[in-house]
Amino acid sequence: MENGLTIAEVSKRANVSRGMLSKIENGLTSPSLEKLEQLANALGVTLSRLFHDYDTPKSGAQYVRGGEGMEVVRRGTKSGHTYNLLAYDTGPKKLFEPFLISLDEESEVFDPFEHAGTEFIYMLEGKLEYTVGDQRYILEPGDSLTFDAEQPHRPEAKLQMPIRYLAIIYYDSLDDFNQE
Repeated sequence: MENGLTIAEVSKRANVSRGMLSKIENGLTSPSLEKLEQLANALGVTLSRLFHDYDTPKSGAQYVRGGEGMEVVRRGTKSGHTYNLLAYDTGPKKLFEPFLISLDEESEVFDPFEHAGTEFIYMLEGKLEYTVGDQRYILEPGDSLTFDAEQPHRPEAKLQMPIRYLAIIYYDSLDDFNQE
């Protein structure tokens, strides 16, 4: 169709009967590599181009509008802590979880977290003292922090409100994710 060719013209150019071409097109027969190459040549494309979009998901993106991330309760969630999961239902090989975390004036103190994976934090708003292991970090907008999440870690002190940050947990394997 892209080249303005009819089935009869492709059939003639590829030296393949119209019946056979119809069977190939409808998946009723498996053509040889030689036949596929003849068809590609008749269409003026490479053999690899014939398979370019084969088995490609129609939409490879997940769009979550601002303020519409799924609110979740994670182990250790306290009053005044809001977790919005920004990607979900991504299939059986889900290896990361991105959260938008908001803390307000009434936010309770966190107990230390320890879980599988690597965690990345990116500060969006406010000022926060964050502890990883025995180290303390002051996080301000634009700052980031990456660490092995099996170390004890937590927001230690709210220094300037409101506080919002991204926390992305990357799991090294599917087994790590399933343990959460």
